[in-house]
Amino acid sequence: MAAPAIAATSVSQCLRVLVIAAGLCACAAHAHAQELPPPAYQLAAQRAGIPSSVLYAVALQESGIRRNGRIVPWPWSLNVAGQSRRFATRADACAGLQQAMRATPHTRIDAGLGQINLGYHQQRYVSPCDLLDPYRNLSIAAEILKEQHTSGEDWLLAIGRYHRPAGGEPAARYRRSVSRHLARVQGTHPTAAAFAARQESTP
Repeated sequence: MAAPAIAATSVSQCLRVLVIAAGLCACAAHAHAQELPPPAYQLAAQRAGIPSSVLYAVALQESGIRRNGRIVPWPWSLNVAGQSRRFATRADACAGLQQAMRATPHTRIDAGLGQINLGYHQQRYVSPCDLLDPYRNLSIAAEILKEQHTSGEDWLLAIGRYHRPAGGEPAARYRRSVSRHLARVQGTHPTAAAFAARQESTP
């Protein structure tokens, strides 16, 4: 089916989300400069008591798309049974989500910036489309990361359990992927992932 023409209001919405996704992000001055997460990430992270760089790196991994040569998180993203879907507006994403829910088990649907799973986290939202609110989604993602973190341990371990609470190789692979984004944000090299992987035994 051909994509419908984007109305002026949709163009305006797209511009607004690009500001959320990228415009508020401080660009790196050089290859290894630290990158400041956008204010929405800083706010959600502060409220949950986690590092904003960790939350931003997870969002880059979960919903990142390439815009103007950079990867930025996209709030109107879905993953349905392993297939990524991107939408231009929140309304379009909500319609896509509702359609997916009619045909797909909710435990196989992830939504929003942090790709929150509808089935496993149904207690965290009232309406599924609430997960397409960038601020609400980030708040939930930050809560999950906080819950998965043990005081004194490497945050990469919590990042792995964010993806797979049981740990093991799926969590280790996820840590390695997110560590690259974390290195970009922190202006460091992703060497910490190898160390963190040694801290968790495979079940």
